[in-house]
Amino acid sequence: MNRIHVIGAGLAGLSAALSLTAAGRTVVVHEAGPSAGGRCRSYFDKELGLRIDNGNHLLLSGNTSAKAYIAEIGSGDAFRLGSSAVFAFMDIKTGERWTVRPNKGRIPWWIFSPTRRVPGTRLSDYLGMARIVRFRDETSVGDAMRRGKLYWRMVEPLAVAALNTPTQEGLARLLGAVIRETLMRGGAACIPMIPKQGLSEALIDPAIATLKSRGADIRFNSRIAELARGNGRVTALRGPDGEIPLDQGDAAVLAVPPGGASDLLPGLIVPDAFEAILNIHFRYVADSAGPLAATGFIGLTSGTAEWVFIKQDHVSVTISAANNIVDDSARTIAALVWPNVVDALGLPADLKNDLPPFRVVKEKRATFAATARQDSRRPDAATDLAANLAIAGDWTDTGLPATIEGAIRSGRTAADVLLRQRS
Repeated sequence: MNRIHVIGAGLAGLSAALSLTAAGRTVVVHEAGPSAGGRCRSYFDKELGLRIDNGNHLLLSGNTSAKAYIAEIGSGDAFRLGSSAVFAFMDIKTGERWTVRPNKGRIPWWIFSPTRRVPGTRLSDYLGMARIVRFRDETSVGDAMRRGKLYWRMVEPLAVAALNTPTQEGLARLLGAVIRETLMRGGAACIPMIPKQGLSEALIDPAIATLKSRGADIRFNSRIAELARGNGRVTALRGPDGEIPLDQGDAAVLAVPPGGASDLLPGLIVPDAFEAILNIHFRYVADSAGPLAATGFIGLTSGTAEWVFIKQDHVSVTISAANNIVDDSARTIAALVWPNVVDALGLPADLKNDLPPFRVVKEKRATFAATARQDSRRPDAATDLAANLAIAGDWTDTGLPATIEGAIRSGRTAADVLLRQRS
């Protein structure tokens, strides 16, 4: 192959481009927008006067593809990595707080320690949770285990965050894939990896710099509007400056959202139902010695907010599977969430009525709904619609839900498809 065009500069596209350039291929990356990163990027919000991430993403030390990506772009120092796995939770309704602390080894002795496990749980509850990894059918998370305290206080919030789908619909086998690669490998695979600054500084800007150092051509504001096909292959791309012909040895990676992929490649079956994610950023500097000092984030139950993250100069909240409130006004959403933040940070109750400056970021089609029907619509990286084309994205058939790990893995897989064809 002479030249490979990567369409889309999100994590999937960047991952594919890195694999291809590492193999010595000539790569051109086309990004429709003015910057790379897709759903995983940082930007300066003029209203808040702060640099914020468009969403909150939590990587774990067991995310092997993400760790390899980080090592390749040399951004390991951009992350804060603790010495052990620590997950703080709080029930907004009762005010109860607890911390889950898995031990590092694969033998889970932590479940025998009342100070490390979810309060009020039994050993049999954890055996029920472990069985989730065995599901290969269409069983939902809600039907996969007993709905006791372990379910409501740990499994349910983690499942909604991982699947971005309500647990009564979310596939247990997709959650099981996440558990298999993290918690089942011990606490050493569950240590949170949190960017010291922003997502762009940790995952995107170093990738662009690495690609440029390898000679890749990165083209921003380069929307590919059409893929011309003939004789079972892609023959040309139509960009903002006209047609870009693909020679006989050229190829392409299509790394755009599912709707855009099906528009560019008619006949491609893609997920067609989606779940929203809300991220609410408050201009409030939290006490570094407060209740979140040890973790930097907390999971909430019985409230509107689900995860609260402490940043250097603001507080961010994430609400997954948010289709039920995504159409509410930004002020309504912020006013619902802020009292939960006050409780999570242990602030005086009278601050609940003192709403700080905020920004609500709505992603109405953030990820595909992780249901049985939608999972069946996820395409493979290789497609019989065009021999010299591979498909990448967290919505492709990675075996994982729509996560950073899945996006990066999909890019590697798409690159491998094209490299195997060449060899």
